[in-house]
Amino acid sequence: MAQTLVEHQVSVAQFVPSLLRLLVQLPASGVRCRYLFSGGEVLDPQLAMQARALTSHGIVNLYGPTEATIDSTSWTCDGSAPVESVPIGKPIANARAYVLDARLEPVALGVVGELYIGGAGVARGYLGRDDLTAERFLADPFTGSGRLYKTGDLVRYLADGTLEYVRRNDDQVKLRGLRIELGEIQARLGEFAHIEEATVLVREDVPGDKRLVAYYTGVAAEVEALRAHLLAQLPDYMVPQLFVHLEALPLSPNGKLDRKALPAPDLATLRVRAYEAPVGDTEMALARLWGELLNVEQVGRHDHFFELGGHSLLAVSLIGRLRQEGIDANVKALFEQPTLWEYAEITERMEMVL
Repeated sequence: MAQTLVEHQVSVAQFVPSLLRLLVQLPASGVRCRYLFSGGEVLDPQLAMQARALTSHGIVNLYGPTEATIDSTSWTCDGSAPVESVPIGKPIANARAYVLDARLEPVALGVVGELYIGGAGVARGYLGRDDLTAERFLADPFTGSGRLYKTGDLVRYLADGTLEYVRRNDDQVKLRGLRIELGEIQARLGEFAHIEEATVLVREDVPGDKRLVAYYTGVAAEVEALRAHLLAQLPDYMVPQLFVHLEALPLSPNGKLDRKALPAPDLATLRVRAYEAPVGDTEMALARLWGELLNVEQVGRHDHFFELGGHSLLAVSLIGRLRQEGIDANVKALFEQPTLWEYAEITERMEMVL
């Protein structure tokens, strides 16, 4: 990735923050773009400043849902002074933004409200989903024409008129740029035999390493069975990487789920296969790198990269690390042969061909 940016003298490039973080972590990458664009997830201040250092003109934070044709607002960080927060900015050309209360009235400066998007980019609705269209799209009461899209994002105006993202007002989250409905995962998990209650959330116990974690009560189940049950009904990126069995879900004094009291998962629960030590230089090198990238203490030759918490962005990072160590590797092969010994074998064959 960095090599491509340098070799082709790319002046403008866009990343989701998860991938942008991999770029800034590369040592002496030589990347120098005019602008870097970030979108699809929340951009944290530290990452924004690290990315700013790879540009001549700045890092641009973009915000916008698919229903409003992707980008609706933008904010540019073009200074060298540290920033405490990264706003989502102001509407781009041909877009309008409204921060409204429950009565669809504009809120005051600094008051949190829901963001509604208007303008030329707003879609007509959802194909074949009239019920969802009626829920999310409404006539624009401020212009007398066109539509507004109800984003479900809570924001507020800062003193300079820029918008600051606060949080979602529902169970939707973004993980590596992909929309994930936590409520849907919880519902499907609750259908598994003998599970009484379930909740799912995104945890970041290691900075920069966000994982979907499921908590459930009832009869403890095999992780492989839980994953198989969810994979039959959900896309793979919506299947939690960790499952935690609890005797009871923690509750606050008013009887609601206390998410902050949910325990950090034991990463040892990622292991679902019997351990067997790596064999040979390639397997041992892979085991070491997998352990570092996935924050797993011990990696065996039968372990599965994605079962241990791997995902596409970490796969790209792994390939970069391998190449730094002089091992030619292929990311497609990792998806086809994700167990350590199989990937080591195919990597060695590629080395022999070269």
